[in-house]
Amino acid sequence: MIYLLISIFCSVFVGILFKKTKPSFSEGFTMITLNYLVSIFLCYSLFDINISSFNLNYSILIPLIILMPTVFYILNLSINKSGIIKTDIAQRISLIIPISASFLIFGESISLFKWIGIILGFTSVILMLYKSNQTVKSNSIYLGFVFLGYGIIDVLFKQIAIQKTQPFTTYLFFIFIGCFFTSLIVSIFIKKTKFEINKKIFLYGLILGCLNFLNIYFYLNAHKIYNDQPSTVFAVMNFGVISLATVLGVFIFKEKLSKKNIIGIILAVFAIIFVLYSQYKNI
Repeated sequence: MIYLLISIFCSVFVGILFKKTKPSFSEGFTMITLNYLVSIFLCYSLFDINISSFNLNYSILIPLIILMPTVFYILNLSINKSGIIKTDIAQRISLIIPISASFLIFGESISLFKWIGIILGFTSVILMLYKSNQTVKSNSIYLGFVFLGYGIIDVLFKQIAIQKTQPFTTYLFFIFIGCFFTSLIVSIFIKKTKFEINKKIFLYGLILGCLNFLNIYFYLNAHKIYNDQPSTVFAVMNFGVISLATVLGVFIFKEKLSKKNIIGIILAVFAIIFVLYSQYKNI
């Protein structure tokens, strides 16, 4: 459970960092590029990485290398154009994709008690998303990309966690290298000049790299612990993040909550309790 808690906090603070710093188009990708460089360094320094091995599942590796920098950048755009609450909700509604994969791909049998928790969770997300004074704007396309991107990434990460050919830390090392070069190329293309950074963006990139690394590392560890119950990790992670992001969005960014939003937060807490109770009691 501690792994999920750490991953939840790191994931939320990634969103807060983007919301607080509000980087420009090119600065955002520069931060993302530096983030992967930091992750490469941490991965190589902390773990025993077999850099000479190429016995990897490239059907998982390559999509992650393409998706991670792309979705990370779209997340930055979405937070600034649609707000941290809506963006985190779009990210967490993507739970539909990995929950479906839990029984369609990974063969999990989801109990009635857990289904109740999941339904409560989705209800809570709808309530937390509700804004009576807002209309859907053209920038909702970013929310759609966040939804699809994070849903697919969740499924791919679960597949990384259960790989037998190499430890998942070795996969992470090569994924971060691929993501670094992908984002570097795109960043240079966006700026159409030489790659430049300032002290502020450098610092933000370092912080982002540490948060992102810890988020992914502990998330994959949680999947290894709950190896035969992927829906538990998917559900607790998603409902936990959206609840924390909603609360922090109010206190840090003064975002307003309606009564329905507050009821949604309460339902999310009950959803997590139901899912975890089902996990530990096997009901």
